[in-house]
Amino acid sequence: MKEKTGMVFSIARDNPPLPGCTVSREVAHGGDGGYVAYFSLAAETDISAESFPCRKLLLVADGGMEAFTSDGVSRTLSAGDCMVTPSGIPVGMRSGNGVVYTEISINRSSEMNKAIKAGEVFRLAELVPYQEGRIVNMDVLSNPTMKFVVMSFDAGTGLSEHAAPGEALIFALDGEGVIGYEGKEHLIRAGENFHFAKGGAHWVKAKGRFKMALLLTLE
Repeated sequence: MKEKTGMVFSIARDNPPLPGCTVSREVAHGGDGGYVAYFSLAAETDISAESFPCRKLLLVADGGMEAFTSDGVSRTLSAGDCMVTPSGIPVGMRSGNGVVYTEISINRSSEMNKAIKAGEVFRLAELVPYQEGRIVNMDVLSNPTMKFVVMSFDAGTGLSEHAAPGEALIFALDGEGVIGYEGKEHLIRAGENFHFAKGGAHWVKAKGRFKMALLLTLE
């Protein structure tokens, strides 16, 4: 994954829109054609509606945009919103005031949670509740090369030190958490991100209640 490792960062801050331009940066690519990319659209710019073999998961980090289809359907997304694009229909994006978002391709072998409906706007932080003294996990989607999970941590709960079988990208969604990585502690807040290298020893603990999403890429 082409992303900084072992430090808290922000997809929104690191990929600001350029006036009059649309910009994309691929940060991960799978052998099955899957990819993860960051997009920034300046105010009053758009990406024309196009049809792709795979659906896409869109996660808005900052600003706002419309996702529109060739048959005239439009959905408005703002910071924190997500949408899975429908398949077989050309889909485009446009922004009035600028937007930064992450795009994750979903190949045909992917299994998607039935709570997610293609073409509908949702918020990752609202998919799982907090439960007293517990950690709650939901697999949003998965395939042989990728897994995307959303998690809630009650205050004081956490994951003990372990190493993931692939690279992982964290999206902090609500509250604050502490990430231990290779012997150092990092405070992460809603709207921030963190990248684990494959095999990197890490742990997570909630500072108060905390929600996050985790994108795990597998070779």
